[in-house]
Amino acid sequence: MSNKITINIINAFTDAGEGGNPAGVVYPADEFSNEVKQKIAAKVGLSETAFISKSQSAEFKLDFFTPNKQIAHCGHATIATFSYLSQQGIVKGPKSSKETIDGNRDIYLKGEVAYMQQLAPKYFPLPHKSISEQDVLDSLRLQKTDLLASHKPMPVNTGNSFMMIPVKDEATLKSINPDLNAIHQISEALDLIGYYPFTLETQVRGRDAATRMFAPYYSIPEEAATGMAAGPLACYLFDQLNIKKETMILEQGRLMPTPSPSEILVELKLENGKISSLLAGGRAKVTRSIEIELD
Repeated sequence: MSNKITINIINAFTDAGEGGNPAGVVYPADEFSNEVKQKIAAKVGLSETAFISKSQSAEFKLDFFTPNKQIAHCGHATIATFSYLSQQGIVKGPKSSKETIDGNRDIYLKGEVAYMQQLAPKYFPLPHKSISEQDVLDSLRLQKTDLLASHKPMPVNTGNSFMMIPVKDEATLKSINPDLNAIHQISEALDLIGYYPFTLETQVRGRDAATRMFAPYYSIPEEAATGMAAGPLACYLFDQLNIKKETMILEQGRLMPTPSPSEILVELKLENGKISSLLAGGRAKVTRSIEIELD
């Protein structure tokens, strides 16, 4: 095994060709153990790095690593991966699939947009496992008056769990100064990837929500686009806020201290008026490649 490894850096969920959330993509990665993959991800230093290997049950096997641990799924790294595979001519059809440590998921390619499948939503109203609404508000240094009227924070799971926090306006969302240590502790207690505060006020007209994402439990202070959180949010908007739209457009990254605008598309699949599954997707752009050397 060579000590020098090439990693493609691909920005997923780009907004009009700009911004997006960078992910590392390593292909092929069959020769690397999980221990080596973790070392590579730590050296890359991005929120997630995807490793593509052969699969016995899907078209590709994907393993996702943050700088400090493996996770079951990653939205932006999935979109980055399949956009890259499509652009390289490795994936040729409109449909593909990924094997992960949490089962298989279908991938769809529609023009420039790659979509990943997520599951029907599960909701966990607070208090849950001794975590209260006030605990969540305190970890964001918010008051109840900062929330969207008549709506509360709630963990939602469509494959991974995220805390949805509806705030009343863009100014409130922008002003959030998170207590990352408290969010880390609550995320660990509730098995969350992170927090996904949002507002219905958007900078781009016609979009459905603007968001931010904090995941200190996975060494991610804040990231620009989170496809696995966008699915739960679309479900929350549909079921909890009664926004009965089957296609939603979310913006993220615009309110970060260093903005990196992102656009995430979500298509809900309904059966008898209830969400049975969903697709979350976006566009991706290869920005560069880097080479690292393992010790």
